[in-house]
Amino acid sequence: MASTVLAPLRLGRYPTPVHRLAELSAPGCDLWIKRDDLTHDVYGGNKVRKLEHLLAAARKSGATTLVTVGAGGSHHVLATTYFGKLDGFAVEAILVPQPRTEHAVEILRASLALGLQPFPERSWLTVPAAVSLRIAAGSRFIPLGGSSIAGTMGYVDAARELAAQVRQGAMPEPDVCVVALGSGGTAAGLAAGFAELRMKTRVVGVCVSRPHALSEALAVYLARGCVRRAARDPDLPLRLTFDARFLGAGYGHATILGDDATHEAWDTSGLVLDPTYTAKAFAAALWQVRARRAPCVLYWHTLSSAPIRPLMKLTPGAADDAALDVTVRALFGSPRFS
Repeated sequence: MASTVLAPLRLGRYPTPVHRLAELSAPGCDLWIKRDDLTHDVYGGNKVRKLEHLLAAARKSGATTLVTVGAGGSHHVLATTYFGKLDGFAVEAILVPQPRTEHAVEILRASLALGLQPFPERSWLTVPAAVSLRIAAGSRFIPLGGSSIAGTMGYVDAARELAAQVRQGAMPEPDVCVVALGSGGTAAGLAAGFAELRMKTRVVGVCVSRPHALSEALAVYLARGCVRRAARDPDLPLRLTFDARFLGAGYGHATILGDDATHEAWDTSGLVLDPTYTAKAFAAALWQVRARRAPCVLYWHTLSSAPIRPLMKLTPGAADDAALDVTVRALFGSPRFS
């Protein structure tokens, strides 16, 4: 098996557990979950695996400052800030507005409290120029969602981890793996890893943003790039499909099916979902089960289950309340979140 060019940092705790969701399974179709919410005690979720590769590359390059991109309540920005600062980097982010929810504002406030230097923009149209200015100033670019080929290799590693759990009897080999599709790296890395290992598992990326065709094309590009890097065989079959039926009004907008899935996840399993990503993905996983699409459906849970508010206390004085409110208002408008 080919290895990645640069050894990743070790940030997370692995393997993350898998278990069957008995109450949400159906006759002839079992629903399983992969708990990547538990990759780290302080801040988990799917960004940890990507940042292991991205921060290793940044460290090797000699960079001292990172710049990334995201919506106002971006989990990727928060994860980059936490792990980047932990590894000694200054962290900047170009941020754009998104629909206001208490969860999204809390994510932003945690990032700022950890010492993120924000650069709010009015729309995605001005982001490339803003990023270029920061790169010209010497910052190392961390792509949206951590989804470069290097970052996506973190989910090739994750596919290998799951394959080992299957071999050890922790769960059956999944027929379908359902995961949220934002910037595309998580779904792409899993598909590339399953292809490398000749597994039968088909990855379904559940679209959470528009235009979803762009996310889909990026995921295919990343998956093919990872197959070439990991397996050195670009002709391996890539079992990667997409589902945009659960998207609703767009990124950050809750949906009725997502809300229903959120209640079911909590009531049956104590699992917390967010309206932007995981509620839509879990709704799609439930549809797979109830439509009896395959004997074994795996839902890959990508949202950190660690509480957010303690992150605001890790770097006392990193940002005062006035500075926090200015950025919150720029990205979410009024009223003030408290």
